[in-house]
Amino acid sequence: MNETLHLSPQERYDLYTKKVKNMGETMRNKKLFLGLGIGVGIAVIIFTVIFSFMYRSKSLTTEVISDDVQKLVTIFDDINKQCGIISFDYQQNPINFLNVGTFKSSELGPMNLKYADKWQGPYVDDNPSVQGKEYMVVRTKKGYFITPGNGVKLPNGKVIGEGIILNEDADIEAMMRNPNKLLFKNKAFAAPLNLSKKVSD
Repeated sequence: MNETLHLSPQERYDLYTKKVKNMGETMRNKKLFLGLGIGVGIAVIIFTVIFSFMYRSKSLTTEVISDDVQKLVTIFDDINKQCGIISFDYQQNPINFLNVGTFKSSELGPMNLKYADKWQGPYVDDNPSVQGKEYMVVRTKKGYFITPGNGVKLPNGKVIGEGIILNEDADIEAMMRNPNKLLFKNKAFAAPLNLSKKVSD
């Protein structure tokens, strides 16, 4: 038997009002939880997108620098075989002259050549750069090396010229084996230049 039959009209009204109020609170709670769920879902998606972008960006930067360095080593090896690289003027020499076609001296940019007339450039259409900064030929006590330019932020978070100082005493070979220096995911961000090879006849 319906217990509401024994209630007065006012009591039945109060009971109905209470049920409606409880239903409203339940609906509001459901909407609140739904809103929170949607918010958390969106936050997870945004975080995933940002993380994925950062990971791809680091991977891309790693590949670009590693590939550029190897290409530059090959170019300078060819130049040395043909022209005989004598020396470079500075301790840090920007690589901004490989797109030159002809010149009339034994010096091209900071690079001094023994047989400048055998120059076969231009070797590139545009001098390679990363993050808007040119690569360098760095002179150390252990020889010459090709590295990214000062100010370049590497995928491991280190910055050339700040966390990584490439002066005359720098042991770049050791840095190339150090993940906190010039190594990231088994990719080195520098390479030695062998200038002791004989010039082609």
